[in-house]
Amino acid sequence: MINKQKLWFLTLFSLILVLSVYYITMPSELLTTSTTKNNTNKTTTSAAKVKVNETDSLNALQVEADEERAALAAEYNEILTNKESSTEEKNNAYDGLKEINEIKAKEEELEKKIKEELKLDSFIKIDGNNISVTIKKKNHDYSLANNVMRLINEEYESKMYISVKFQN
Repeated sequence: MINKQKLWFLTLFSLILVLSVYYITMPSELLTTSTTKNNTNKTTTSAAKVKVNETDSLNALQVEADEERAALAAEYNEILTNKESSTEEKNNAYDGLKEINEIKAKEEELEKKIKEELKLDSFIKIDGNNISVTIKKKNHDYSLANNVMRLINEEYESKMYISVKFQN
């Protein structure tokens, strides 16, 4: 026997099913025209208010590096959570995650040190023994590049290969 609760459930379920089928079969032109009208109004008003920030290129570099690290960390996490991975693979994945965090912390520390001592906005990427520094400044100054290299070399005991690049 069908009681009231089952009848309501079937009625609501069939209503949801009909609406979802209607939404899927609805022409996409109707959806895009209504959303583009709203978006064009918003973009024209916001485009007038947008100003380019000086550190946008540095932020773009930072976001790109963070995305690379996030992808690598996701791979390591997948290995760690996989039941079929061997103990050695899990240890290597854990060491990889630990190394990613250490490198990120060191990069942030060096950026902070350059900001405090030289009053420069910078982006630093460490890749093994190579350190690439991007500085936000119009004037390309060799003495400034040397100061940045010395400042970074003070943090390391072993020899590091440092490259300094200036960006407008």
